[in-house]
Amino acid sequence: MQTLDALQLFAIDGHLTFRSGPGGLLHADVETVGGRASLCLQGAQLTHFQPTAQAAPLLWLSPQARYAAAKPIRGGVPVCWPWFGAHARDAALPLHGFARVAPWELIDSALADDRVQLTLRLRADEATQLIWPYDTPLELYVEVGETLALELTTINAGDAPIQLGEALHAYFTVGDVEQVEVLGLDDTRYLDKTLDFAEARQNVPLRIAGETDRVYLDTTASCTVVDPVLQRRIVIDKSGSRSTVVWNPGARRAAEMGDLGDVQWRQMLCVESANAAANALTLQPGELHTLAVRYAAQAL
Repeated sequence: MQTLDALQLFAIDGHLTFRSGPGGLLHADVETVGGRASLCLQGAQLTHFQPTAQAAPLLWLSPQARYAAAKPIRGGVPVCWPWFGAHARDAALPLHGFARVAPWELIDSALADDRVQLTLRLRADEATQLIWPYDTPLELYVEVGETLALELTTINAGDAPIQLGEALHAYFTVGDVEQVEVLGLDDTRYLDKTLDFAEARQNVPLRIAGETDRVYLDTTASCTVVDPVLQRRIVIDKSGSRSTVVWNPGARRAAEMGDLGDVQWRQMLCVESANAAANALTLQPGELHTLAVRYAAQAL
C-alpha cells in the first residue's frame, strides 16, 4: 500500500495534491481551470467532481458516507469489478466485487492541455486471489478538466477464458430526482430488480417514481439526465459497455440505509455504465477490454 510520502512523487504544483482524509484513507485532490475533483485511493473511487462553470457538483456524495478500510463509500463513482451485484455462486462475497474496497496504487500522473491525468493499478494479493484466482491486471485512467473521463481496462493474462461483470457506478447530483428525465433508453429492454428481475421494455423517457433498480440490456447508447431544478443536462457518453443501470433507493429503502439517510435520496441518481447480467464479458487469453465513460454538464 502506498504511503502519503510516496504519493508526493506524483504531485503537480497547483494541480495535484495528496492528503490523509477521514478514516485515514488517502485522497488525491485535483484542481484545473475546467474543474475540481477528489479521488480516494481505496477503490480508486472518485468522490467529487465539479466543473468550474457549475454551481453544484456533478457527482453526489452522501453526507453520511462512511470512511473505513475495506468498506464501500456511498457516492461518487465506485468501481464494481470483477462482478456486478451479488456473486453468482457465493452471496457471502462482497457485493459488486472487491475492487471498490481494495487499495489501488497510483502509477502515473501528468498535466496536459489544462487537464490532469492519473493512472491507477489494482494489484492482486493473497486475499483477492482466494476469491478471484485469475491473472487479470486492472488499471483505471482518470482525466479531469471541464469533463470527467474514466477508462477501466482489464487484461486476461492467463491461459483460459474468464467471465466478469463490471460497472462504473456513478452517483449524480440532481435537484429533485422525481423531476428529472433520463433520455437515451427508449425501446430498450430491462430487468427490474424491484420485481424479481421481471423483464420489460422502456417505451418513453424514464421518470423516477419511487424505488428504481433496473439493468438495461444490449444498449451502447449515451444517456442524458435532464434536470429542470438545477437547470442542466448531465451527459453520460460511454464505450465498451452494453448495459446501463439506473438506481435510486426511494424513500423507504433510503431510510433503511445508515450511510444515506431519510431525505438524501431526492438529490441523487445513479446512471451506471456496465457490462452486467446477460452482458457480462468473456475475455479470451491475451484479450484486453476497456470500459470508458465521459461525464459532462450542459446548461438547459
